[in-house]
Amino acid sequence: MSKAEQRLAAAGISLPDPVAPIANYVPFVQSGPLVYISGQVSLDAGGGVTGIVGVDVDLAGAVRAARLCGVNLVAQMRVACGGDLDRVVRVVKLGGFVQAGPEFFDIPAVINGCSDVMVEAFGEAGRHARSAVGVYRLPRNFAVEVDAVVEIAE
Repeated sequence: MSKAEQRLAAAGISLPDPVAPIANYVPFVQSGPLVYISGQVSLDAGGGVTGIVGVDVDLAGAVRAARLCGVNLVAQMRVACGGDLDRVVRVVKLGGFVQAGPEFFDIPAVINGCSDVMVEAFGEAGRHARSAVGVYRLPRNFAVEVDAVVEIAE
């Protein structure tokens, strides 16, 4: 078990098997040491967190949704690293999208849920650049979606 998986297990998080893409794209692409991971939604075995943040989903639920995105990103990283998360050198950048209602403005606070998972898993190497954007709609009505760029060791 990698150090990242040990840290996550200590936080009560186990990694799921990644979900297959629902359209014409691949889960990740590697170019040199960088891995570009497609957006991961707020999905879990129970169906995940759906709805409009600030209308159907409160801040705490949205942060939970972003954490799910983070867990799903790490699951994809594990596949990209051939099962060895110790190959993750750095989480370079996250792009966070929140399906936000017209009066919801705490977008960065929501995406902190995902950022926190990266730091919990990878420590200092999990600190990253980031964007956090409120959007009109996300696929299948999920509350949050996050993509990532990660550097891995060859």
